[in-house]
Amino acid sequence: MRIITNTASLFRPEEGRRMGVSVLPTSVSLHNRSLRDYVDIDADEFVELLQQDEVPGTSQPAVGEVMDLLEESDEETLLLTVGDGLSGEYMTALGIRNMLPNKEHIHVINSGSLGGPLRYMVKKAARLRDQGLPVKEIAAQLADCASSSASFVIPADFSYLRRSGRITELTSKIGSALKLLPVLTQTEDHRRISVLSIKRTWRSAVDTVLTRMTSLGVDDRYLIDVEYADTPSLAEKVRQRIRERFPNTENELLQLSPSLITHGGPGCIVVQVVKK
Repeated sequence: MRIITNTASLFRPEEGRRMGVSVLPTSVSLHNRSLRDYVDIDADEFVELLQQDEVPGTSQPAVGEVMDLLEESDEETLLLTVGDGLSGEYMTALGIRNMLPNKEHIHVINSGSLGGPLRYMVKKAARLRDQGLPVKEIAAQLADCASSSASFVIPADFSYLRRSGRITELTSKIGSALKLLPVLTQTEDHRRISVLSIKRTWRSAVDTVLTRMTSLGVDDRYLIDVEYADTPSLAEKVRQRIRERFPNTENELLQLSPSLITHGGPGCIVVQVVKK
């Protein structure tokens, strides 16, 4: 069984090869260049480029690359994509699948997310494959993971949300003047990111996330990921707060990929949960 995903899973292509997983690079567009995650640029280099005040764009893996992988074999194939609505990748993959003669062997999985939950689903798919489970049973277990995930983003300020068009100029000016912190979350249908709350301090912003996680029933059945762009020390502090609130729950600290940093900008912290 083949497993295919992309770098929005926070796996580098070489890490994927060691697991028997094909990891296709997503790309960022900056300064009239298209740069592939972990191939042409890494996260620290990307953050440095962002200081030049240009708004980056992102693109999913090249259609040709996806098609080449899908049509080269009649082996059972799991393709795990970024959540539908967060990217056009899922619908593109379905379109490619439906054009191919071996489509009955291709199973496109909508992860409902990206980053940590997608990463966990890829690892789980590889583990279940190695245990010999059939592809349909693996797909069913991954669907349960997808429905259980939740994501929270705390940008460092409003400026990057303004530059990327997610909030208005006026909202950005007011928020920045008052030194407020937005807290964003994934909507219940997993298709969009919306504002959950606006807080005055990092501590209260993190408390908002922890309270929402508690209301979702997060416990030791879940994996919690804390992800950062360029502030690992702040991410570690958030992780310690999570350990205090959820002491028996597994957690990880991860650096965002260049393409995912475009969602929150430099200084952002992302907290994600998924049921194991």
